Amino acid sequence: MELSDSRILVTGSSGTIGNCLCEALLERNVDVVGVDIRPNRWNEEVNRRTINIDLRNPEDVKKLPKEFDLVVHFAANARVFKLVENPDLAKDNFLILYNILEFARQNNIKRILFASSREVYGNSGYIIHSEEEAFVKNCESSYTATKIAGEALVHAYEQCYGIEYVIVRFSNVYGRYDYTDRVVPLFISKALKNEDIHVYGRDKILDFTYIEDCADGVVKSLELFETSKNEVYNIATQKGYSIEKVAQLIIELTGSKSKIFYETNRTGEVCRFIADISKAKAVLNYSPQNDLMTGINKTIEWYSPRIEEYEKELSKADIISS
Repeated sequence: MELSDSRILVTGSSGTIGNCLCEALLERNVDVVGVDIRPNRWNEEVNRRTINIDLRNPEDVKKLPKEFDLVVHFAANARVFKLVENPDLAKDNFLILYNILEFARQNNIKRILFASSREVYGNSGYIIHSEEEAFVKNCESSYTATKIAGEALVHAYEQCYGIEYVIVRFSNVYGRYDYTDRVVPLFISKALKNEDIHVYGRDKILDFTYIEDCADGVVKSLELFETSKNEVYNIATQKGYSIEKVAQLIIELTGSKSKIFYETNRTGEVCRFIADISKAKAVLNYSPQNDLMTGINKTIEWYSPRIEEYEKELSKADIISS
C-alpha cells in the first residue's frame, strides 16, 4: 500500500515530533488523524485533525475512530529528570501504550510504529551503540524502564496478535515547536537574554538530531514498512557533541554574553551516547541532512521572535506529547 493511500493515527500530535511528522505526512497527502491531551498550537490543519482526549483513560480511547491502517505512537511523558522526581509519570507511559495496543488489537489495526529512545542503552561504558546493545541491566531511570518495557510489550503484541511493528529510537531531538526546558530551546532562551547557562555534565556527549531529520526517518520507516517491519532502528546522526559544545555554539551564533556554569549530571540520564545508524541507512535509506551548526541556526531563527511566548509557556508546559 502506498503511504498516500493510508489512514494513520498519530498519538502525541500536538508535541514537537508529532506535529512535525503530521506536517510531513500531510505534504504526502496521507489521511492523518491526530490525538493529544491538548490542542495543537502550531498548525491549524493538524489541529483540525487532532482529537483531544486523555489516552490514559480507556473510555476516552474508545471514542477514537476505529479504521486505521497504522498507528504512530509518540504520546508520552518524555522528560527523564521529571520522571525521576515523579515516578507516577512513568505509570502514565505504560498505561497509554497499553491502551493504544489494546485499541489496535480490538479494531484489527495490524501495524504500529513505536517511538523509543536512546535512553534504553544506559551508561554501559560504550559510546557508539547499535540496536542490539539495549539491556535491562543498563536501565538508568523510570523513563528508561517505560521505553524498555514498551518495546517488549510491542514485540509481545506482534507475537500474540500479529500486530507488526517498527521501533525507532530517537536521540536528543531538537528544533521548532518545542516549548519545554530541553537543552537546546532552554540554552537559546538564556543566550538571547544574556543569562547564565547551566550545563549538567561538562563531559556529557550526546547525539543531537534535528527535528526534520527525525521526521524524515519516521516517514521512511512508514514508506518502507513492509521491508522494515518487526525491527528496531536508531534515528540520529552518528555524531556526538558535548553539552558544553552545544552551549558554546548557541552563544556564538546568537552573539550572546551569557556565561556557562557547570553542574553535576542529573540522576537517571545517559551521559555518553552516539547512535550507530548504519542499519537505518541500509534498510530505510535514512540520511540526516542537518549538521549541528545548521540545525542550531535554524532553531535559533525559529525561536528568536517567539522567545517571550516560550518563557510564558515554559512553566506550564504539559509533557504528555513528543
